[in-house]
Amino acid sequence: MAHTTTLLMSGFVTHDTRRFVIERPDGFTFEPGQGVELTIEQEPWQGEGRPFTPTCLPGDQVLELTIKRYPKSDGFTTALHDLETGAPLTVSEPFGTITYQGPGTFIAAGAGITPFLAILRRLASEKALDGHSLLFSNKTEADLICGLELRQYLQDRAHFTFTRRPPAGQQNRHIDKAYLQEQIGDLGQYFYVCGPDAFVEAVNDALTGLGVPDERLVYER
Repeated sequence: MAHTTTLLMSGFVTHDTRRFVIERPDGFTFEPGQGVELTIEQEPWQGEGRPFTPTCLPGDQVLELTIKRYPKSDGFTTALHDLETGAPLTVSEPFGTITYQGPGTFIAAGAGITPFLAILRRLASEKALDGHSLLFSNKTEADLICGLELRQYLQDRAHFTFTRRPPAGQQNRHIDKAYLQEQIGDLGQYFYVCGPDAFVEAVNDALTGLGVPDERLVYER
């Protein structure tokens, strides 16, 4: 079932990522971490949709999505970034296998942080952030989505790595097996993984190689 809705406002979060606030359709519910298919109901994109993740809380009066622009793709995210207030949209019913299972480590690259924003925001609202940590990889500091917010939530349990031009005091590292081995103590916790397909595959392979059981890996299957 598709829900009709309207863009209420949008604004930049980083140089290439915008926060979209849209009207919440009647009866729409979701679980933090799930995705929806968002469709632009304007030519030439009418009827075409792409998957994105709500980053608001389930009880909020509006829906929020945090969407990065990919100019080298087919142009859909660029079209989204160019939409004006009042643009008609539709959202699908929620779907996906990334939902909160219990305390653990969130591992993300780039816009892969978006499923975890709603989860961490809910945990923060419930004062239940103890026992959680974050490993978050970006190219540069300018690409870091909601870094101050994530640091506020997790304090020294929020670990940021950068693969190009790290800021002073930050690590120029990839999240690979060696890095994971340094950061992880408890292999029995949950590991939430999201990012580009190659990143997810590499991280899951590394975690499995370190002895993490498959049932403790939470990712889009």
